Amino acid sequence: MKILLTCLFTVSCCFALNLKGQEIKAEMIKETKKIQKISYILDYPKETKGKVPLMVFLHGSGERGTDLEKVKANGPFNYRTLIEEPVAILAPQCPDGVWWDTETLYHLIKEIQQKYKIDESRIMLTGLSMGGWGSLKLAMEHPELFSAVVSVCPPVDRLMKVRATQYKDLSMKIFHGANDDVVSPMNAIEIYQAIKKVNKNIELTIFPDDNHNSWDSAYSNPKLYEWMLAQKNSNNIK
Repeated sequence: MKILLTCLFTVSCCFALNLKGQEIKAEMIKETKKIQKISYILDYPKETKGKVPLMVFLHGSGERGTDLEKVKANGPFNYRTLIEEPVAILAPQCPDGVWWDTETLYHLIKEIQQKYKIDESRIMLTGLSMGGWGSLKLAMEHPELFSAVVSVCPPVDRLMKVRATQYKDLSMKIFHGANDDVVSPMNAIEIYQAIKKVNKNIELTIFPDDNHNSWDSAYSNPKLYEWMLAQKNSNNIK
């Protein structure tokens, strides 16, 4: 009987150990393909000779969707007559329910460069609200691409502050409304302070009476476009 009990105990222990499973260490290597799709409006000047500057405009969250006309609701399109020099304006549309995919935006800009006569030394990037965030993120990832970056009432994430050195060679302006109750002006203040440590060519403007729609005050100033067009990307001057 003692021998039988010992055998049963041994079998029970082995079974209990098996219930714990086993530790497997491995890796998976799999190639995947990502389909990038984005709709856009390109306002390209007529009867122009030579290459033209490109202004990339990123709209806010309210203009997401499939109605392309929405991308012209706010921003530079409303003040086209204030831009004295012929300029191409590229305005992509962000799909519903998501934020800007900056990888897709980068490839879109490169495609526009290939298809049209674009002055590579003057590719300007601007955006408002969600688009302000998108402009800062895209500029952080590809600072070599842009001659000027203008971000209006942007939400700011921690990574942008941590990687502030990415902006060190960019000409930048940030705008925000002091009374903004959608995106706190502290977002603009904090990212400005982080970038200012490594980049002296950055300016912050807080409009004292503006709420979230500080884009009206920013984009209605003709001096903004004069400044943007005056900036040159030395990396891309040919």
